[in-house]
Amino acid sequence: MQESKLLRVGDSTIVVEFPQRIDPIIHARVLALAARIRQTVPEGVRDIIESYCAVTVEFDPLRTDIDHVIKLLKSKIEEQEVAKSSREITLPICYGGEYGPDLECVAKFAKCSEAEVIETHLSRDYLVYMLGFRPGFAYMGSVDSRIAIPRRGTPRLRVPIGSVGLAGHQTGIYPSAGPGGWHLIGRSPATLFDPESNEPFLLRGGDVVSFKSITRQEFSDRVGV
Repeated sequence: MQESKLLRVGDSTIVVEFPQRIDPIIHARVLALAARIRQTVPEGVRDIIESYCAVTVEFDPLRTDIDHVIKLLKSKIEEQEVAKSSREITLPICYGGEYGPDLECVAKFAKCSEAEVIETHLSRDYLVYMLGFRPGFAYMGSVDSRIAIPRRGTPRLRVPIGSVGLAGHQTGIYPSAGPGGWHLIGRSPATLFDPESNEPFLLRGGDVVSFKSITRQEFSDRVGV
């Protein structure tokens, strides 16, 4: 079993850190630990945050004692792992053209055709490791090494909502318009973040995502343009 360690970050945050790499087995331990902590959340805990290989617990030091939080976390780490069920979600993407302005660049990086980049991106399922950067942005992996192009040298000031990007072995969909430095290969009409909904985020950590290619007409029909 992979070892973990507790890190004190200031007077109001404890991080349980696992080996620092992108690994589905490590991430499963992260999700399982966060689930166990949520079963018995002590008074004063503000948030429990999962990431690729760590669980962060933020608390109010005026309402709970840091030693109590550490004792709780140690007991949860020692407990047996619990099963974590995964949701399987399929998301549509319209690749290339104005929706994927960096598709040609990725093809040159991979030394293949644009069609082969699309086929490679569609050829596997992706694990949602965490949400971050902006509300609803899901970091997913791992991308086939052939198309694992690094981030752009200069980020765009505005990336359109729904844009599908690549950054190394990660892929993701921008849930809202804004700046971004990932290479864009397509766009999805799916709504990843709806602040008015009782369930504002379409995706969550542990989900398994597959992509489906759609035509420009199908994209237009979905977004109503």
